[in-house]
Amino acid sequence: MPSNENGVGSNGNAAASRPYPPGIHVPSLTFFDSSTRQELDPETQTKHITFLAKSGIHGIVLAGTNGEAIALSRKEKVDLTRLAKKVVSHAGKPDLPITVGTSGISTRDVIDDSVAVKEAGADFALILVPSFFHFAMTKDAICEFYEEVADASPIPVLIYNFPNVTAGLNVDSPMLDRLAKHSNIVGVKLTCGSIAKVTRVSAAFSPKQFSALAGQSDWLIPALSVGGTGCITGVGNLYPKSCVAVYDLYMAGKFEEAQKLQYTLGVSELGFGDGGINGTKWVVSELLGYPEEARHCRRPYPRFTSKDKQKWILDQVRTLESEEARLNKSSA
Repeated sequence: MPSNENGVGSNGNAAASRPYPPGIHVPSLTFFDSSTRQELDPETQTKHITFLAKSGIHGIVLAGTNGEAIALSRKEKVDLTRLAKKVVSHAGKPDLPITVGTSGISTRDVIDDSVAVKEAGADFALILVPSFFHFAMTKDAICEFYEEVADASPIPVLIYNFPNVTAGLNVDSPMLDRLAKHSNIVGVKLTCGSIAKVTRVSAAFSPKQFSALAGQSDWLIPALSVGGTGCITGVGNLYPKSCVAVYDLYMAGKFEEAQKLQYTLGVSELGFGDGGINGTKWVVSELLGYPEEARHCRRPYPRFTSKDKQKWILDQVRTLESEEARLNKSSA
């Protein structure tokens, strides 16, 4: 089939896509400097992506929710992608999959973002339901949006279902069944927490066609048990080896060991979830030794300055600290 410069078939259908890689993908934080404009901080970003790349995770996600996608320009997404590709190569992981959030208000902008990050080296696009005009976004409108983007995107599309940040708009099971049939829509990240959707997707499609991933690590094993292929988890910004260990143990049939670690992982996940993006960035920076000025979200997101909240999140997430240290020692 003839293709245009974006790799899209001349009949408007996207060329055949590769499956979304199974395993643990980490939505990297985005770090900013202390200037009034809070520009990207490439030094801290390089340190963090190097840390992730060397941890054994199966992929990195840029410009996701934890990466403050809504506050990033197209140029910044491109700059982050180029930086990440350079860093993972230097870390000896040149083939580590890079997924980039290309969510936006209009179909045109989402397509343009997807093209731009592809040219910068991205492998997959992670896309939320556009929700500014939520009152007009019917189920058909949402499906048409994803299909139109997937027709034009030069990289495979991963649906991002997160009703809490999309005015309650939800990609339900019948919609997933429709969208999974598109050759350039390869999976869904379920931050809605629906294990039933994982079950239904897995019953209808092989992971090579369409895969379902948990949006948090606290239900990684339940997702795997009904055919899920992994998770995209913010906990991996601090404890990537522990997340990978749960996945590896389960896949190796060591179910009791996996479940034991899953319990502890769930406690830490609560800290990241209830701490918010600013709490996540603060605690990751605190425990990994990143600069004080790099610990804040881009405004107007409030700063995480409450001493009581800082103590709470440290106590909550540190339940995994010793396990991560053990895994680091054993892999050294």
